[in-house]
Amino acid sequence: MKEDTAAPRPAFEKTSALYKVWLLVLLVLVYACSFLDRIVIAVLARPIKADLGLSDFQVGLLGGLSFALVYTVAGLPLGRLAERTHRVRLIAVCIVIWSAFAALCGMAANFWQMVLFRAGVGIGEAGCTPAAHSLIGDQFPPHRRATALAVYALGVPIGVLAAAFGGGWLAQTFGWRYAFIILGLPGILLGVLTFLTLREPARGRYDGAAGAASAEVPPFSEVLRRLWAKRAARHMIIGTAIGAFGLQAINQFIPIYLGRIFGMSLLQAGFTFGITVGVGGFIGIALGGYLSDLLAHRDKRWYSWVPGFASVLGAPVAYLAFAQSSETLAIAGIFLFLVLVMSWNGPTFAVVHAAVHPRMRASSTAVVLLVMSLIGHGLGPAAIGLVSDTLAGHAFTGTGAYLAACAGPAASNPQATACAAAAATGIRLSMICFTVFLVWAGLHYLWAARSLREDTRATDLPQTRPAEPPLPLAAISPARQ
Repeated sequence: MKEDTAAPRPAFEKTSALYKVWLLVLLVLVYACSFLDRIVIAVLARPIKADLGLSDFQVGLLGGLSFALVYTVAGLPLGRLAERTHRVRLIAVCIVIWSAFAALCGMAANFWQMVLFRAGVGIGEAGCTPAAHSLIGDQFPPHRRATALAVYALGVPIGVLAAAFGGGWLAQTFGWRYAFIILGLPGILLGVLTFLTLREPARGRYDGAAGAASAEVPPFSEVLRRLWAKRAARHMIIGTAIGAFGLQAINQFIPIYLGRIFGMSLLQAGFTFGITVGVGGFIGIALGGYLSDLLAHRDKRWYSWVPGFASVLGAPVAYLAFAQSSETLAIAGIFLFLVLVMSWNGPTFAVVHAAVHPRMRASSTAVVLLVMSLIGHGLGPAAIGLVSDTLAGHAFTGTGAYLAACAGPAASNPQATACAAAAATGIRLSMICFTVFLVWAGLHYLWAARSLREDTRATDLPQTRPAEPPLPLAAISPARQ
């Protein structure tokens, strides 16, 4: 999968607006497919839990650590590979791998088989976003990069919508096993489209001297050193990891929360999950990237202020939402909370990419995804599941007694009413507790603003909009492209 260097291309290729639109559309669909296969287990958690006899903690492990641990371990070498190899081919291969394992999840007979298949999904998905971010960085100039990265991140809410509506309906109609199989297979078509229609751009095409200086791939230690030395990037990454811990924990259990507190069916909970997380996230991600780019032309610190203020404000909104006894007010609050806290994506990666050279972008994305996924996706859902089981146990007669008495289908359980009441108490209190992590994350984003202008003075977060291309063609070497 080495890069094709036999026929060097011009250092600055004229790329049509139509191709850029197609690139983003296809990458958004790829990311949506990725997130669909990742998040659909949250929609299907209730029938899986009942069928396999799992606890909330085990459900959290399936939605979190079993995926995230492999995802993060594989992400670094695949991110480094994206710096050296043909990124389009790498993405296409990864799509096929994760789609196959996603379909295999429907054949799991027990908890450990499901863990294995979820790990396979993680391996495939680990190679997608670092390579995609690197492609986007070479197709869009700095002053449009936060917006372009935010558009790419719209794959998250689109994937959530597809998982919520498609997964809920398929599970209720055909069963959760067929839902996994049917939703896993379309990714193969996207892999073929990616391979046939996307092309590999010249690296560093918008980065002038930085692009020329980074013709050789720097060692990974240099990527880590540079990210740590840039205080703004460091605090943005820390804020993202802490925010993901709270946000992914809450998101994973929203369908279960809606079922336990308001008695929603699987289809109703899936639909509501899609509207709140999917549509709310879509709006939040789009606004976060657009507003950051728009306002940063006056003051670069808006790249930090937008996610910072939104996260701090989102925490009390989430608290009020999960404390509600009114279904309508709770859903409206969850929707607004997700609009606010999902604004982090575009500005965060814009700041991180501005802190590194072009041949470090895939690696820097892999670093962000590593800490975000391991702490957020990996530990968050398992932690909130453990807290939920513990609090439910306190509302019952003890955690051990609760897990022993309340596992399995409610229809055959003589203590079903007491179990349901304890489970509802546990899930409500645990959701409320985890809103504190959103405030903590917001403070790191705001802290990043203190050094953002200084850290990006010599990098590519622009004060004014440069022309395309920003430098003469001779300033960018095509030798390694």
